[in-house]
Amino acid sequence: MNENHARVCTSPEWAEHLRNDILTVLTRDVDLGKEMLEIGPGPGAATEWLRHKVVRLTAVEIDQTAAAELASRYAETNVEIAVGSAAELDYPDDTFDSAGCFTMLHHVPTVALQNKILAEAFRVLRPGGVLIGSDSLASTGLHDFHEGDTYNPVEPASLLPRLQTLGFGKITITVDYSVTFIAHKPAPEDPECPQ
Repeated sequence: MNENHARVCTSPEWAEHLRNDILTVLTRDVDLGKEMLEIGPGPGAATEWLRHKVVRLTAVEIDQTAAAELASRYAETNVEIAVGSAAELDYPDDTFDSAGCFTMLHHVPTVALQNKILAEAFRVLRPGGVLIGSDSLASTGLHDFHEGDTYNPVEPASLLPRLQTLGFGKITITVDYSVTFIAHKPAPEDPECPQ
């Protein structure tokens, strides 16, 4: 995480933006269920809000320092912090009711690795489960903001076929000041689910 991220992504203003402009909108018509997976929480800007919406929140963070800080902050709560790559999750198939990744996919260096993370989210979701997410839109300003850091923005037009290829259905993608998405893992009773 470069100095810009350390300053902005840990600020109360960033957490408020995620809560008011992203999370509240994404979850307005979505049932997160009881058990949720948060992918790449970083400094935890979304974690505090999410933990009050589910019975148990598991957050997987690849950065050991960030994970240790989150583990300390959320000790003895309904949040479990795991250190590891979201591209290789240590959870069985069909473990979570919901999963989310918020403004982190552009930190993943390749599209193939982004797809692997999305595929793992699909795998660990229960049938009927939902993936919610957001990411920044590419811009020169954000490119400059990420100087010395990984910056691989998600192309919104590619997101629908990528999610469909992985098996997600009932997909909603919104492009505004950012890109947000909601994608469901089909349940056997869903009309589009292959029998």
